[in-house]
Amino acid sequence: TGVVPFVALLLLQRRPVAGRALLVTGSACPGHGLCRSNVQEQTRRQVALLNATAQDLFSLYLKCQGEPFSSETDKLCNPSGSFFPPFHVNRTSERKEVMVAMYKLFAFLNASLGNITRDQEELNPTAKELLDRLHNTTKTTRGLISNLTCLLCKNYNIFQVDVSYGESSKSRSSFKKKQQGCQVLRKYVQVIAQAARVLLPHLSPP
Repeated sequence: TGVVPFVALLLLQRRPVAGRALLVTGSACPGHGLCRSNVQEQTRRQVALLNATAQDLFSLYLKCQGEPFSSETDKLCNPSGSFFPPFHVNRTSERKEVMVAMYKLFAFLNASLGNITRDQEELNPTAKELLDRLHNTTKTTRGLISNLTCLLCKNYNIFQVDVSYGESSKSRSSFKKKQQGCQVLRKYVQVIAQAARVLLPHLSPP
């Protein structure tokens, strides 16, 4: 385990890889200058957008993979055997604990989306709608990570977080690449709904 630069954490795609994400450079948070004035509302909207579009992304992904994924979704896309960071916080959890858990979740998701997008560009290069949605989801996730970085620094002076990343699918067969993406996106649908429910009460000023 080491200190992972913030930019690098967006690109790290191995498993099991645990690292300490350095949210900002330097030995401490730079102060309030890191944050936009509407950062809390923007964070709320980003999580709401990801939650609202997650099921459609998963459904479109299934459609583009073809059989047997469309007809055997429960069997092939069961996420129980795949790694996903635990998300055990709830509405009664402390706000700091929620923000750290959210950061870990979306750092993992961002790396996983990179894996999935790369695989789909190889396997389904003409699936423009799917690729556009993957790119847009990644863009929103990166913006959310940036805002969570700001909130953790500004409110709690946290500038390092232990994070885990998913397994790279680069050396896997086409079928396994499709299956891993299917498992991650199905779990994402479940977890983002929980994250959205938990986050709302915690985005009011401390």
